[in-house]
Amino acid sequence: MMSLTALAEAAGLATHWIDAHGQHQAVSGDSLRAILAALKLPCNTQAQCQVSYRKLMEQENDPSLPPLITGQAGVTLALPLNSGLQGQHYRILLEQGGLIDGRFSDGESVPELPPVTSIGYHRLETGGHSVTLAIAPPRCFGIEDALCAQRTGTAQGPLKLWGLSAQLYSLRHAGDGGIGHFSSLAMLAESAAQQGAAMLAISPVHAMFSAEPRNYSPYSPSSRLFLNVLHIDAAALFGEDGLQQAIAQLGADTPARWRGLEALPLLDWPQAAALKLQVLHLLYRRFVANKDGLAGEHAAFGEFCRRGGEALESHARFEALHAWMKTAGTPGGWQNWPAAYHDPDGDAVLEFALQHMGEVEFHLFLQWQAAVGLDGAQHAARNAGMCIGLVADLAVGADNGGSQAWSRQGEIIAGLSVGAPPDLFNPDGQSWGLGAFSPHAMRDRGYRAYLEMLRAVFAHAGGIRIDHVLGLGRLWLVPDGAPASQGAYLHYPMEDLLRLIALESWRHQAVVIGEDLGTVPDGFREQLLQKNLMGIQVLWFQRDGGGFFAPNDWRRGATGTTGTHDLPTIAGWWSGHDIAWRAQLGTLEHGEARDEAIADRARERQQLWLAMDFAGCAQGDAPQPEADAAPLAEIIRFLNATQAEIAVLPLEDALGLAEQPNFPGSGDVHPNWRRRLAADVQGLLDAPAVAARLQLLDDQRSHRKEKS
Repeated sequence: MMSLTALAEAAGLATHWIDAHGQHQAVSGDSLRAILAALKLPCNTQAQCQVSYRKLMEQENDPSLPPLITGQAGVTLALPLNSGLQGQHYRILLEQGGLIDGRFSDGESVPELPPVTSIGYHRLETGGHSVTLAIAPPRCFGIEDALCAQRTGTAQGPLKLWGLSAQLYSLRHAGDGGIGHFSSLAMLAESAAQQGAAMLAISPVHAMFSAEPRNYSPYSPSSRLFLNVLHIDAAALFGEDGLQQAIAQLGADTPARWRGLEALPLLDWPQAAALKLQVLHLLYRRFVANKDGLAGEHAAFGEFCRRGGEALESHARFEALHAWMKTAGTPGGWQNWPAAYHDPDGDAVLEFALQHMGEVEFHLFLQWQAAVGLDGAQHAARNAGMCIGLVADLAVGADNGGSQAWSRQGEIIAGLSVGAPPDLFNPDGQSWGLGAFSPHAMRDRGYRAYLEMLRAVFAHAGGIRIDHVLGLGRLWLVPDGAPASQGAYLHYPMEDLLRLIALESWRHQAVVIGEDLGTVPDGFREQLLQKNLMGIQVLWFQRDGGGFFAPNDWRRGATGTTGTHDLPTIAGWWSGHDIAWRAQLGTLEHGEARDEAIADRARERQQLWLAMDFAGCAQGDAPQPEADAAPLAEIIRFLNATQAEIAVLPLEDALGLAEQPNFPGSGDVHPNWRRRLAADVQGLLDAPAVAARLQLLDDQRSHRKEKS
């Protein structure tokens, strides 16, 4: 008899897991059945389990080769034993030109290809098969590679760099209409480079929902293939005069509304987005009407659309359809649309696109302008002296009701959400409403959707940060409607994914950082280190029962930082401001009282101060637990002294702010993703106190270019 457990394990599901307290937990039968059903493996009866198991075994023993096979340069590549290729002739057509001919050995041995030394996407032809060989370098592009053309200075020992991280929407600049834009990002990058920064990490800039700006979390995008058009600098194409003309054209009160949105301390996404899209629509019409005067720009736009191909066209159609459906009274994701519109390649969608060609082209235009803006910010960063430049953030998933899930239904699992099991910071677990790739469909389709996503995030950056990089090996998936604690881990082809990341990182000359926080499986970080994929070390977690780790105990092959968007700032942690928020939100650990949390924080402050004192980064008595008394300089010195290859200081800590950008699990109570910086981005880092903090990092971590 086929058991539910055996079927689940054959499908790659873990039937048990270890929680944050080290306790073994079993996945319920209901959860396994729901997840297996979403994977198209029915299992409500013994007969269904048997049929689903047979399906898996047939796939595993299929003699045909998959569309894409990964390998490592210079290493023999074994093909499936049951492929029947023994004794067959093969040839490999190299991407760069050239041909490798050979024959597999006879007998029962595993058919093996000899080492291929050229990295790239080659073509293997053998036994009637024609498949892609993705031959990857042994490791990702690293900071040493980024620095190869720059002076490393005279400091003894390994060079250590520093950078900043910023929430793009928070950047303030006159004329931005209330939302930080790519030109502001370029200004910040240039300013940070002048201070000596090697990189500027940014919040995700994935495409959101233009018709539903209330969905504004950058980690819940509509698509990870395209960009958030609300970050376009509306003055980029026609200048400030052209922007002001468009604003005035919308009504006598519109200039005041535009300025009013700019002045708000908290970003009003619905109002600012609606007004900005109106302005951009007028600018688009002006662009369309001026083909002769903007011939070069029109040619560039046409080339952008040609290169974007089917994926770009589908996204533009989704955006236009989504707005049309909302106007017609059908809100929500594409699953709520009439069935005829569920197929992105169907007749109904094609007819809609033809009837609404201008609106579809408007969204193509927006993506073009967003890409030009982000690319300009990266060029500004590199031209100003950063050896890495922008580090783009790859969210762990995209909204199940969004553009990517609609256009890539064959590769994304319906009915499940990516999340996280219960842990110390989120005792009820998390379910993020994000779609996950199907590991089975990824393999069957040659990793097509995964590769296009990787290339999209690498396209305009000198590095990427992979959110929840643990998902390369396994993802916690929660059935729709179930509590987050009732999920299970689904395993992914980690070696294949790491090879593709390494290959794309070299093709784009970009470093790779993985957010490896949470419950990390044994050996996982070692696998990342072997591939030169840097992890992340957050100050607040660099400790054990005996206190905070000394600087020399931090890992070398990782970045170090004082915080992330989901964690307290230095000032917020030191003052216990985050505890006050958690008490208000009811997110303290189960059974923990606020007074207990405050007492624990007092002990932690003392432990951190002792660690900094011992490291020579602080002296005397610890300051009072107040936000404006937080020991910013001492903590920055401590971060600077660690072994981390890159020290990353959040902009909030450079400015000494107490509030954090996001508070997980807070709903609408905490103003997540809405806080704007008080000062204009121009000159932001030049304020004496801020410049002094950055100088502390730059003293030992400068990578400045050799003067010519």
